[in-house]
Amino acid sequence: MQKYLYLIIISFSFTGCYTYQVKKQTATATDNKQEPAKAAVLADNNSMQAKNIPAAQSPAPINIQEKLAPNKNVKIDVDGKSYKIIVDRWESDSLVAHPVRSPKKVLKFHKNQINSEKIAEKRFSQPIADIITVTAYAGIGALIWFLVR
Repeated sequence: MQKYLYLIIISFSFTGCYTYQVKKQTATATDNKQEPAKAAVLADNNSMQAKNIPAAQSPAPINIQEKLAPNKNVKIDVDGKSYKIIVDRWESDSLVAHPVRSPKKVLKFHKNQINSEKIAEKRFSQPIADIITVTAYAGIGALIWFLVR
């Protein structure tokens, strides 16, 4: 019984409710929001104009300096290597930051080195928090059941 209790306590010490998540761009296409009948009429009308207009719109360009604002906790990919950093400031085209675990170390990256598609922000994860809560309640219930029994 004690082995399992220690194992549960140790496993909870390694879990956290925060994860790094890549922010998805919002699509500006309104085709999904239109009614099917209107979409069919628009498709017939646009078939004649389709030769001049490209079918797919390119997504808006990502501004790295806006995504990496000061004091943000992010995970970035630079030249194939991942870094978990806290952004300090921008010096013209260079990002000045420090690693999450060592605030005295200074890292500098040029904005062209950073992969803008893999910038992940640290966010609270509700599903993970729910799993931890349910598991904790189940563990407490099992502990009470074993003590009463």
